[in-house]
Amino acid sequence: MNRRDFIRQSAFTTAGTMLIPQFLKAYEAQAMGQTMAPSGKILVVVQLSGGNDGLNTVVPFRNDIYYRERPTLAIKPENVLKLNDEIGLHPAMTPLKALYDDGLVTVINNVGYPNPDRSHFRSMDIWQTGSDSDQYLQTGWLGRYLDKTDTARPYNALEVDDTLSLALKGERLNGLAVLDPKKLYNQTRSGLVRNLSQQHDHDHETVGYLYKTLAETVSSAEYVFDKATVRSTTVTYPAHELGNRLKTVSQLIQSGVATSIYYVSISGFDTHINQPGQQERLLKQYAEAVGVFMADLKAAGRQNDVMLMTFSEFGRRVKQNASKGTDHGTASNVFLIGGGLPSQRVLNEAPNLSDLTEGDLKYTVDFRQIYATLLRHYLGTDDVAILGRRFDALKLV
Repeated sequence: MNRRDFIRQSAFTTAGTMLIPQFLKAYEAQAMGQTMAPSGKILVVVQLSGGNDGLNTVVPFRNDIYYRERPTLAIKPENVLKLNDEIGLHPAMTPLKALYDDGLVTVINNVGYPNPDRSHFRSMDIWQTGSDSDQYLQTGWLGRYLDKTDTARPYNALEVDDTLSLALKGERLNGLAVLDPKKLYNQTRSGLVRNLSQQHDHDHETVGYLYKTLAETVSSAEYVFDKATVRSTTVTYPAHELGNRLKTVSQLIQSGVATSIYYVSISGFDTHINQPGQQERLLKQYAEAVGVFMADLKAAGRQNDVMLMTFSEFGRRVKQNASKGTDHGTASNVFLIGGGLPSQRVLNEAPNLSDLTEGDLKYTVDFRQIYATLLRHYLGTDDVAILGRRFDALKLV
């Protein structure tokens, strides 16, 4: 058995996090000769899992077709938080509208990809890997970004969760899933782990490599825990899952953890039945958590250093269904918040509801154009090497 096969079969699991493969790949990445994001730039990705209904998030309140196709689901024009003469935000998103008014939000409409897949799992894989719809990749776009770093440590990309998404898995280096830095630290303090990490059996290459990795796991858990306790935020976050996770992200950023990528998610957007109440609750949670997060960063003087990108794996169909909900669709919207963008804007045209494909929106922006823009112009790395080919960057600056 070669070393890689041995490692894959010897995964050390803590709180649902596959630690050993992540730290083992870190050593292999040290010779890549690339750097992390320039000038302390940080990307925070917020994933809206389940397929968020983009038409009721960024509402085309001047479009008669929208109201005709959604007689009970459409947001009334007088309730829309207007961004311009054509579109506005769901009324539950007041904190996001305030950020828009402050010049911190860019709205990108009609984001998708060719030959869309309506399966949650497959479409999420496509978004997380940056693949074509008929291409199956085992590494994520952010994992491949990590492969090109010279720091080669899993905490350069942290997912605030107890499992790691495909987006953060690279060929040589994976990110690290950490829901609770203190819990992870305490688990690596166990007698078994400490004893193994202190052994140095170099007679067998694979075993020696495993011991070395365990030592790195212990020290890295200690690093994240120590950094996480340096500074506590003084801002009050909403007491729900996304609020708690963005609070953790802010605390780690302000504590100086050497991380360029953070990844968080909120689920529940698969609104086939009784959509209005469920989506309103989730969009409110999203908007209020992001609003507090950006205010926290502003108070710390870090607002221009942090770009927050929000996406969902697909949107919903234009026509509502018979259960007061919407079914799986295709294109949707993406938000970019903060990061030093020059002014508030809606980047492109509103969805064309008179030109559909089998009842679904046609995409006009490939999501990989957004990735290429962020990789090339924000994170300062080789987007072509990471995405496999060149995509036209968006004119965000």
